[in-house]
This record gives sequence, C-alpha cells and structure tokens, in this order.
Amino acid sequence: MATATSTTTAIELDSQRLTALQREPIEAPRSDNSSADPVLEASRLADSDVPEGGYGWVVVASCAILSWWTVGTSYAWGVVQGALVEGGLSSPATLSFVGALGPTLLAAVATLNSRIMRMIGVRYTGILGVFLIGLAQILAGFAVKSVPGLFVTEGVLLGLGFGLTFIVASSTPAQYFSKRRGLANGVVFSGGGLGGAVISLALDPLIRKAGPAWAFRSLGLATLATGLPAAWFLKERTTIRRGGFVEWRLFKDLRFVFIFLAGAIGTFPLLVPPFFIPLFANAIGLSSTTGAGLLAGFNFASAVGRVFSGILCDKIGPLNALFLALSLAAVSMLAVWPVSTTLAPLAIFSVVSGMANGGFFSTMPTVVGNVFGSARVTVAMGMIVTSWSGGYLLGAPIAGYLLEAYGGQDAGFQAYRPAMFYAGSLALGAAGLVEIVHRRERGSRLIGYSTIVFLSRSRDRRNNSQLAAHALSLKHIQRYEFDISEKYLNSRWVDRFDLLHLTVIVNISSNYSTNTIDAPILIT
Repeated sequence: MATATSTTTAIELDSQRLTALQREPIEAPRSDNSSADPVLEASRLADSDVPEGGYGWVVVASCAILSWWTVGTSYAWGVVQGALVEGGLSSPATLSFVGALGPTLLAAVATLNSRIMRMIGVRYTGILGVFLIGLAQILAGFAVKSVPGLFVTEGVLLGLGFGLTFIVASSTPAQYFSKRRGLANGVVFSGGGLGGAVISLALDPLIRKAGPAWAFRSLGLATLATGLPAAWFLKERTTIRRGGFVEWRLFKDLRFVFIFLAGAIGTFPLLVPPFFIPLFANAIGLSSTTGAGLLAGFNFASAVGRVFSGILCDKIGPLNALFLALSLAAVSMLAVWPVSTTLAPLAIFSVVSGMANGGFFSTMPTVVGNVFGSARVTVAMGMIVTSWSGGYLLGAPIAGYLLEAYGGQDAGFQAYRPAMFYAGSLALGAAGLVEIVHRRERGSRLIGYSTIVFLSRSRDRRNNSQLAAHALSLKHIQRYEFDISEKYLNSRWVDRFDLLHLTVIVNISSNYSTNTIDAPILIT
C-alpha cells in the first residue's frame, strides 16, 4: 500500500493564486468497476458540465411524445384484444402474441437500433421510428379480419418502429441531465403512461362506434401528426460514442450481469396486467367500458409512478428505486389481484400495479446511466433492452395459456389465479437480483473521508467555494461536498481567515483500509 507524502503545490487561477499546503491522501488501487474504466471516466467528465435543463427540457418533451405512442400504444392493446376476442377473431392467448410481438421486436433489435442511432443521429432515428409506427397502425386497419395480417402490421412493422423510438427516448435525455437524470427519465416515460391512459379511454368508444379498423387508422394518423414534429426537435448535446453492437467487456462486470438478468426476468410479468385487466373485469361481471376505465387507471398510475420513481432515483439511488418498483409489482400480483373480486379492490390493484410497472421503465435507463456511465448508455441500454425480448414475447402469452388451461376467460375469476401467481413470482425474483446488485455496490467499496479545510482571507464564500472546487478538480478528486467546519472554530486561524470546510469522498476498495487525512489549504 502506498504511504502518505507531503507536497507543496502552487495553483494559479485567473488573477488569484492558491497556495496549497497539503498532505496527499493514501492512494488505493482503482476499482475495475469505476475509475479504471475509460468510458466511465469520460462519462463523469461529460456529466460535470451538463446543463441540467435548458434545451434538455425540449428534448425531454419530445421524448415524452415518442414514449406516448411507443409505450402507450402497446399498453392499450388490452382494449383492442378484448374487442377482437369478443368479435370471435381468435383466442386471448393468440391475440396476446400479436400484442406482445411489437414490444418483443423493440427489445430484440435494440442493439441494432443503437447502431442505427449512432449512424444517422437521434433526430432521423426518431422520425423513421414514428413513420413506421404510424404506417403500421394505418395498415392494421385493413387487416382486422386476419390474424396473420395483424402479426405483420401490429407485430413486425409496429415493433420495428417501437424499437427506433424507444432507444432514442431512453438514451438521449442522459446527455442533458446528471443530478436530475432520474426526474428527466421519469417525465419521458410518464408520457407512455399518460398515452396508455388516454388511448385506452379513447379506443373503447371509438371501437364501438367506428369499429376496430378505423380505430387503428385513427391511431396511425394521430401518431404521424404529433410524433413527426416531436422527433424533429431532437438534438444531441454531445457526439454519440462510436462502437460496436455489443460491448462484451460489460459481461465481466457482475453488476451488469445481474441487471441484465433482472430485466430479462422482470419483463415477463409486466405486460400481464395491462393485457388481462379488461378480460378479468369482464370475468367478475363488469362491463367493457369499466374494463377500459380500469386499464386507463392502470396507465395513468403508470405515468405517476414513472415520475415518482424518477424523483426517487435522484433521492435514494436508482438501484433502490428499481428494487422498490419490482417489489411493489410482485406484492400487487401476489396479494392484491387474487382477492380483487369486486370493482374497488380491482381498482386498487390497477393503481398499485400501474405505479410499479411504470417505475420499472423509468428507473432502468437511470440505473444504466449512473452505474455504467452516460457515455455508453446507448450501447449498454441496447444490450439490456435486448434481454427483454423473451419476456415481451412469452410473458403475456404464457399467462394466456395458463388461463386456457384452467378453464378460459369464461370460467370465472379463479381461472386467472395461476397466471397471477406466475407473474408475481417472476417479479419477486427480478427484485431479488436487483438487491444482489445493490449489496455488491455497498460491499465492494468503502467510503474514505479526507477532510480538507480551506482558509481564505476573502469573505466571499461563493467565490471561495469556486476556487476550492477548482483546486480539488485539478487534483482529480471526483466527488466533494461543502460543509461548515467546526473542528477549527477555536483555532488561531479563525480571526484571520474565513473557513471553508470540504469533505472529499474517495472510493476505496474494500480490500484496503481507509484513512482520514486533515489537510489545511490556504487561499491567499
């Protein structure tokens, strides 16, 4: 282990001179998960001067509109599915495959879409995605009597559009926000929840009055009318990092492996409630209008949960917020949904499950950006979203097959319980994987504190703070926080200098001891 040494450093900043008399802290070997990673270092450098707003809010608003049509359309599929089942087109299991194929392709081609975005930029990627979504909905209006036709339009073509808009919406805001990154992602994905709520409420009367064909066409035209202008306002703040489709070295990091697996497992149950709430409502004697209203409540709660979880990311950390979201999803499906035999408890389940569901989607981009670096969020997020393809494709259909195995949608609410327990158990397992990552985060690093007291003749506290922060940045200390020093209040310096006390937080491997070092630095 290195030993402490004493150095004298003179730092000139503008017209001011900082004379630093300081004892260097003990240097610990850098962790493979943080400072040794050049991309993570580049991310921290880029995050140090993010605007935390400005044009970033325009980007957030544009991404929220893209999320409205990407997430909202897929979450409103339950209303369309209920109408098509009632019309005798096919079974819930088969139509669940149609609804799930779009999100599945969103995930399956995520790494390809991240490469496309790096080639043509976020603006044209968003425009292409919106065009494909609108085209798919319009063409689906001509295929409402054909299951294969719906697979091609509402499945393949819609999924390709979803994938392009989702990768843009989930990765671009990270370039403009650091401390508010969770809030920004929450606002973006709340658009998906609000979109799902509004689309669900609009689809039921539209289908009853105009039929499924014109409902699809109306969605397509509305998508093009609002999504294309929103995509045009998208703009990168920094050049998107070039690279391959996959960054294989990430799989050497167990944190990435567990988050990858948590996403892969956690997406199996996420589409079960929105796809089956309308059918379940009908099974307990409620009308299709009530079922659509419950689905709208689920989606509205999802929007609230996305914003709330985004705020939680900034307050308690993204891993804690993700764990809470998956745990709440598990509890809602294991404890609340099975006893929801009347309108009131089913409404409670729709709200609780919707908030948890939205929390998963809004926290995942923040987890990726904060843990693995904003400079690689496009590639890393593409890799993680790819792991969702199995859950998107099979999650809801497995629930549909379980429903058929226990009597079908006409066998009463008890036939739905195996699907509930299947979905809730997987959500609980995903929450356990996130907790493993959180424990590894806490166990792999200790926080050592180096106390540095800045003594300045100037009484301008703000100016002194800036000078002190600059001095620390030149010493490559990554994190610091300001506080008032009580340790030196009775010292001989108190009559001559204004005191500025900084606690510098240094990440040190748990295999090495930490040391507390007090170093007075004079600002003269």
